[in-house]
Amino acid sequence: MKTINLDYTAATPLERSVLDAMLPFFTEHYGNPSSGHSLGEKPRKAIEEAREYVGQLIGSEAKNIVFTASASEANNLAIKGLVRAGKKKGNHIITTSVEHFSVLNQLKSMEKEGYKVTRLPVDRYGAVDPAQMEMAITDQTILISIQTANPEVGTIQPVEKLAALAREKEVPFHTDATAAAGWIELDVEKMNVDLLTLAGDQFYGPKGSGAIYVRRGTRLLPLIEGGIQEKGLRAGTENVPAIVGMGEAAKVALKTRQERAKNAVAIRDQLKESLFDSIPNLHLNGHSENRLPRNLNISVSFVEGEALLMRLQMAGIYVSSGSSCTSQALKSSHVLTAMGVTPELAQGSLQLTVGPDSKLEDIPYITEQLGEIAALLRNMSPLYHQYLKEGKINA
Repeated sequence: MKTINLDYTAATPLERSVLDAMLPFFTEHYGNPSSGHSLGEKPRKAIEEAREYVGQLIGSEAKNIVFTASASEANNLAIKGLVRAGKKKGNHIITTSVEHFSVLNQLKSMEKEGYKVTRLPVDRYGAVDPAQMEMAITDQTILISIQTANPEVGTIQPVEKLAALAREKEVPFHTDATAAAGWIELDVEKMNVDLLTLAGDQFYGPKGSGAIYVRRGTRLLPLIEGGIQEKGLRAGTENVPAIVGMGEAAKVALKTRQERAKNAVAIRDQLKESLFDSIPNLHLNGHSENRLPRNLNISVSFVEGEALLMRLQMAGIYVSSGSSCTSQALKSSHVLTAMGVTPELAQGSLQLTVGPDSKLEDIPYITEQLGEIAALLRNMSPLYHQYLKEGKINA
């Protein structure tokens, strides 16, 4: 059976050069980077070279890059590390209602410790209003954390403006750029950010590789205490292969980002046009233009997303759904809910992400299968038939 992956946000394959760069550090150059003898020399130099490449990808000096095991860990280090280092200054944190759960869930825990959290609303596209953020800042605000772009709907935030406002108020600004790094231009100096999170697996690097940019003078307390690795901010023997792989992936991304983005946009836009021309009652989620190059998020009216996902999988098409199963109920995406998308539409959402194996010639098959599946599921929907009966939609 033909298989088509449209779920590259969940996982990406390694670039061949990334794998080649990593392999010697599993066997030949296996030494501990902290060792004083020659076995540690190659790994130590490889880590510093990777730090250079990751820094170049986001316009940072190498010395401001700290490696972690994931973007989730980097987000926790950025937020908990900074807030706990500055707890005498205040207890107020500002974020948005559409952040990744590695931001939202830790802030829930921190509220139980006595911190106050403001979750800014977003507009129907998923964007934050800078004026609302500015109004939310108080003399107790010690951190603002707002993502660069939303991984689900693709909307890009006005981070440069938001961070500039934060700097005027002397409030540190963190941005989770996991979905954006390697796909759009990032420059920490232009962006005015103090902390920035990224992960190698989003630009064809290895899973288990993450990093955080820390602006000089920004004080953090470590989450993992022990040795002096990563300037004392992340104790433990470094995962040299993963770090080397992330560095190589960043090196490749810096050279190929524009071409990758251009190819992704061409396929994504053609897919969008084909789907919307062929299937009635589709809705685009997120901004139509100010969005990540590889992302397309749609809602199929009168259909539940998990059913769509399962039937598409049977047809060999892999996608993500905006709804997630829990033990007792089906919950809508918190991102779509925050954007004001109705529960009915939110339940019928699909996230389609193109990647290295995506082809224009696959679009007719995708369109045909989604159209047939949507029609089948709609015919089983009492709500759909009620709308047809009332003449409110065009069958």
